[in-house]
Amino acid sequence: MAELSRPSAKTVHTSPNQLFCCKSIDKLISEADDPQHRLKKTLGPWSLTALGIGAIIGSGIFVLTGTAAAGEYFEAPSILHAQVMDLIFNFLRTGSTAGALMHGRPAAGPSIAISFLLVAVACSFAGLCYAELASMIPIAGSAYTYSYATLGEIFAWIIGWDLILEYVVSNVAVAVGFSGYATAQLAVFGINLPDKWTSPVWAAGHWTGAFFNVPAFLIVFLLTLLLVRGVRESAEANNVMVIIKIGAILTFLVVGGMLVHPANWKPFAPSGFAGIVTGGAIVFFTYIGFDSVSTAAEECKDPQRDLPFGIIASLVVCTVLYVGVAVVLLGMLKYTTFVSGKAAEAPVAYALAELGARPLFRSIIVVGALMGMISSLLVFQYGQARIWYAMSRDGLLPKLFSAVHPKFKTPHWSTWIACFAVGLPAGVVDIGDAADLSNIGTLFAFVLVSLGVILLRRRQPDRPRSFRVPFVPWFPLASIVLCGGLMTGLTVITWLRFVVWLAIGLCIYLFYSRHHSEFARTLSER
Repeated sequence: MAELSRPSAKTVHTSPNQLFCCKSIDKLISEADDPQHRLKKTLGPWSLTALGIGAIIGSGIFVLTGTAAAGEYFEAPSILHAQVMDLIFNFLRTGSTAGALMHGRPAAGPSIAISFLLVAVACSFAGLCYAELASMIPIAGSAYTYSYATLGEIFAWIIGWDLILEYVVSNVAVAVGFSGYATAQLAVFGINLPDKWTSPVWAAGHWTGAFFNVPAFLIVFLLTLLLVRGVRESAEANNVMVIIKIGAILTFLVVGGMLVHPANWKPFAPSGFAGIVTGGAIVFFTYIGFDSVSTAAEECKDPQRDLPFGIIASLVVCTVLYVGVAVVLLGMLKYTTFVSGKAAEAPVAYALAELGARPLFRSIIVVGALMGMISSLLVFQYGQARIWYAMSRDGLLPKLFSAVHPKFKTPHWSTWIACFAVGLPAGVVDIGDAADLSNIGTLFAFVLVSLGVILLRRRQPDRPRSFRVPFVPWFPLASIVLCGGLMTGLTVITWLRFVVWLAIGLCIYLFYSRHHSEFARTLSER
């Protein structure tokens, strides 16, 4: 490391304007070895793969497949709740504002399996870009750190602030969902928890009369205890949950496979290629999460080799499972069954019950869904603390966030702050459609990471890369176009909330962060 440490003696200004100064990759790597901030390196390739699977496969695999296959048609209640892409397309098609509010997705039918496959290909473009930058810059922070090294400080702050939103909002939604799902399953066994202590205080725009959603807060608190204790212990717990989750999926594939009626696969693509594409737009967000693997960069034993493996392997495994569930589920019952009602709310459990599967198998699916939620919470809480840790080390957040526990070697203050940033809102509110903020934040990060690959290839073409994205700039450009297009598939109100959040972040940057970053300090010394 001696050779890499030399550049860290001083900060190199890559631009006369602080906003566009990029941080040296060598300096980033040397700072990670600072004894005061060093994290414990314990993760191998399979633990990283399990982190990716834990983040990607939540309860959605048991819920979304059926509704995506069945399609949807409704009129948006207002322009704020309409999708940007639909507004433009329907206005051009109908020539009226009323027609612009019509929203719909043609049924994909059994061809939703092809949708999952195509989405995996689309995600792989972004995944390859993450793999290249993660192998070059094995530093905690994910897209934030990559942006600091390729685009400049202002872009790093924007994406870091954006990632804070992504992780917090996503986990609040998952924690509230876990509470509702767990409470409903306990009621099946005669254990009825009081609504006042298991429901959000505020939901759907009104007070519910509840006091606090205890299960939502409690699951986040317990996972925080585990995360503070150590990354090895957290990874081992995640490995167990991933095994249980995959076991539940495999159980469904075996049991459901014996209940398949091939006639249900016809017609295979009732809406043709249009149904496959729009089905893909619905299921795309089930793949979001593989980027969380890169947040574990500083805790890898061999990041240059293991990070690309973890990112790509998690995408491959999840694709196989998603396609398998789609093929079996749509072979068990006709796709039109999942349009509404209980069949739409829990299609896998409904199909097993409708075809007379044993209660034991249905219970396994319930356990799998719960494990899916918990493992997603664990991985995203882990990733969130690492983002804050990296931003704090660079001076963009207070130093408290980068404090490392002397015994456990984890960013304990960041982890606890993340606990209350998620746990308290989860105990009070049901964010509902605001959960789409996590999707727009993730897609925005994908765009900047893909752009970073192109820029770094031009600026530092000779820098060693243990993993290289093929066909640059075409693959990164494909990622930018696909992710940018999917952002237009989100609602107007999601875009407005996103812009407001970024505006708040820019105010914090202007009044605090830019005065505490290393570039501000070196400018003042000149």
